[in-house]
Amino acid sequence: MNSSNLQRSAPSPLGEASTQRSISVRLGLFGGSFNPIHNCHLTIAHHVHERMQLSQVLFIPTGDPPHKRNGSLAPANARHEMVRLAIADSPLFTVSDIEIQRQGKSYSIDTIRALQHHYGPSTELFFIIGLDAFLDFPTWREPHELLAICRFVIVLRPERSFQALADMPLLSKLYPSDLA
Repeated sequence: MNSSNLQRSAPSPLGEASTQRSISVRLGLFGGSFNPIHNCHLTIAHHVHERMQLSQVLFIPTGDPPHKRNGSLAPANARHEMVRLAIADSPLFTVSDIEIQRQGKSYSIDTIRALQHHYGPSTELFFIIGLDAFLDFPTWREPHELLAICRFVIVLRPERSFQALADMPLLSKLYPSDLA
């Protein structure tokens, strides 16, 4: 599927992202503080888009993340605008303000549930995350549920190995040979 099957619409409760629901969509979800967004983020998004044959990648700047100390991030609206400007030339990417609009802490489980509701069952969600962040995954809100409701694309980070995942009780059904 090419990006012409996806349409941008007027801002919705989920930001600038919108899709036609009558087609099967493979949507990459790339969340983070993006404080600031940089070329590595864009390169990762391009590679994952291609490798996973995604319809589109939705960048989701975090609002009030539970794992960051207060005051350590640029204002959420400024980070959203930085992402919007960085991806403006790519029809493969769009940005959502879903977490910025939410009151209180931004939990991924709440975001995924809202996106599932918005996009419907014909959309398959792929959560893009760096290995370093995924190693903290057991401390997230409802990690088992997250694993059950969307697919994870774990991106290798420098000085880390996928072998580190073999020690995570959450992933006890994996074999070290699956983590090459």
